[in-house]
Amino acid sequence: MPNSSFDGLPQFLSVAEHGSFAAAAQRLGISPSAVSQAVRGLETRLGVRLFNRTTRSVALTEAGLHYLERVGPALRDIESAEEAIGDTALRPKGKLRLNALRAGHMIVIQPILQRFLRAYPEIEVEVVVEAGLIDIVRDGFDAGIRFGDVIARDMIGVPVGPKLTAHVIASPAYIAEHGVPQHPNDLLAHDCIGFRHLPSGQIERWEFEKAGERLAVTVSGRLVFNDSALLVQSALDGLGIAYMINGYIEQFLADGRLVRLLPDWSPALAGFTLYYPDRKRVPRKLRALIDFLRADKGNPVATEAVLA
Repeated sequence: MPNSSFDGLPQFLSVAEHGSFAAAAQRLGISPSAVSQAVRGLETRLGVRLFNRTTRSVALTEAGLHYLERVGPALRDIESAEEAIGDTALRPKGKLRLNALRAGHMIVIQPILQRFLRAYPEIEVEVVVEAGLIDIVRDGFDAGIRFGDVIARDMIGVPVGPKLTAHVIASPAYIAEHGVPQHPNDLLAHDCIGFRHLPSGQIERWEFEKAGERLAVTVSGRLVFNDSALLVQSALDGLGIAYMINGYIEQFLADGRLVRLLPDWSPALAGFTLYYPDRKRVPRKLRALIDFLRADKGNPVATEAVLA
């Protein structure tokens, strides 16, 4: 039986979109060797090389680019039609890969994760925590979670999680020993726990606002972290004063393990955004997560919008 004219097309399109055989394999749920074999078969059938391959990169040839321009839209339309027909019959399933800041995971995903997995037993969730921005398409992720003011403008953005403000926090033990700062400038006399942003390497300046007055304080102390969970834990351990967004620390404030300082100086901050490529078709597994977040009363989600 002759090969189907569609053999190798899904693999070709996935490699072209992700720029990587490994990322395409991850997205398709098959091995990289299977993807490579399918693409080689397509190239043999067409009689042209579609990709230039090196040990470090994969790029479309001129023939591959022309082929993608012709078959890509048609194949996406076919996939969209199949997805639409199957929407009423098929439950969301497969691996949902997310790339998030640690704070984004703790504040947006972690609170709903147990309930989400129970609601969708056929979905597997993989969360990769990274501080810097990455190319989620190239690296085979379904979506990312970052602060909304840093996301590329060609993505679809969905605001997620609570409204964020800056909280200055410390343990009761630290306050009992060192006293309560009455003004942001008083923090200069305290042990403040720093947060180093990656990949910039800059230590965060603490910003404050009250009655139209804005100021930024360059604090100092003997501890610096690049991880928000470690930052909060060090404040719990009484090692200094920390500057942290809400959404994760409420439990510690409620049980008295942390005390909020300078609450009337807290500025509003950019909230978290779940973002994904601007495509006609959103995978059912990702749509399930977005809808679940939208329905969660403690984790309100706005409508998707193209970031522009």
